[in-house]
Amino acid sequence: MNLTFLYNKSFVCSLLLLSASSLLLSANAQSKDPQKPNIVFIFSDDHAYQAIGAYGNKLAQTPNIDRIAKEGALFSNFLVTNSICGPSRANLLTGKYSHLNGYIANEEKFNVEQPLFSRLLKQADYQTAWIGKWHLGSLPGDAFDYWQVLPGQGHYYNPEFINQQNDTARIEGYVTNIITDLATSFLDNRDKDKPFFFG
Repeated sequence: MNLTFLYNKSFVCSLLLLSASSLLLSANAQSKDPQKPNIVFIFSDDHAYQAIGAYGNKLAQTPNIDRIAKEGALFSNFLVTNSICGPSRANLLTGKYSHLNGYIANEEKFNVEQPLFSRLLKQADYQTAWIGKWHLGSLPGDAFDYWQVLPGQGHYYNPEFINQQNDTARIEGYVTNIITDLATSFLDNRDKDKPFFFG
């Protein structure tokens, strides 16, 4: 599957945006509407840029991220408007500073009814999904076509997930593998005639 990749490291004072142009061209060729590429936004919580080989780290081995960086773009002059994990996600979702979107610190309740970029993508005929850490004190509601989120911070092993029916279920295994499986399931079962956003 060919995708356009965006990469955000919340909880640090930096944002790494990787956009693989060769993948974008392939995504455009496979999409029903060549003007609408598929978008995957990869979040890495508590992950400073120094932990990525593409930014010069010699200790951590990050070959897949490094490959995306090599085939795409590496941004060196950027910032995040709020480095706390939940507010950083709220900034991304709204495109607004924390004092304007109302979510300035963790453990508050995010107003999911305000304009979010996912709703704009839905209006543009995108299928939208969010799987994994949400941690905004509220649930996504109708902001995405599909979602499965961890309650609060979530657990690394045998985590619980809340789905769109507000049902909570514990899934056995390591959270990263489970999120990958849920994401793959969404991608396999989506409407292939529409472009998608997945975060």
